[in-house]
Amino acid sequence: MSISRRNARRSVRILGLASASAALVLGVSGQALACNISEFKAEATCKGEKGQITVTDRDFSGQKATVSVFLENNGADEKKIGEQVVTGTKEGATIVFDEDWAPGAVYRVNVNVPRFINNKSITPNVIAPATACKKEESPSPTAPASESPAPSASASTPAEDSATPSASESSSAAAPVSEAPSNAPSAAIGDSNLAETGANSNTGLIAGVAGALVVVGGGAVYFGMRRRGAKSGS
Repeated sequence: MSISRRNARRSVRILGLASASAALVLGVSGQALACNISEFKAEATCKGEKGQITVTDRDFSGQKATVSVFLENNGADEKKIGEQVVTGTKEGATIVFDEDWAPGAVYRVNVNVPRFINNKSITPNVIAPATACKKEESPSPTAPASESPAPSASASTPAEDSATPSASESSSAAAPVSEAPSNAPSAAIGDSNLAETGANSNTGLIAGVAGALVVVGGGAVYFGMRRRGAKSGS
């Protein structure tokens, strides 16, 4: 069976359209699979006490991508942290930007791959963790202990002051004891003065005897003068 020219032309036309369609589909799919923004990942990490922004490219086609990192402030670029070129691999190629990020800081990561990714940003933006890489030094627990002797020293001062009044109180308490012996001799001296002056119960007797002697003496004088007068009259 012979094939007519008309049928041959039709077959060739159909094959050409199929080939062109296949090439178009393969080209579009090849571009789609070659490099995509979803193949890039970014995060804020720590290396010891230093902060970093780490970007990983898992583009197995090996396209060179230019990656830029910006610090954000209220949805706008505040400053550019840095820019590096990375060649993606199936396992993932990683680049690191040194950045001492503050807790909660926001960063925008921009990727540019000619003919594939035209300056697109990785979404969502990178948000730094709530804890900084470098931990703040907590106050030493021994600091309050070093300050504690100051109050104890001040507390010891009133103790010494209280000891001084106690000594004075003891001396003042001892003073009445020393006065007791001094009062005893004074009482004895008073008694002796009264005895010497005759201020006792024998004073009346002595006065009576003295009065009697005066009367007797006066009588004797009277009788003596009377006898003398009688002798001179005879």
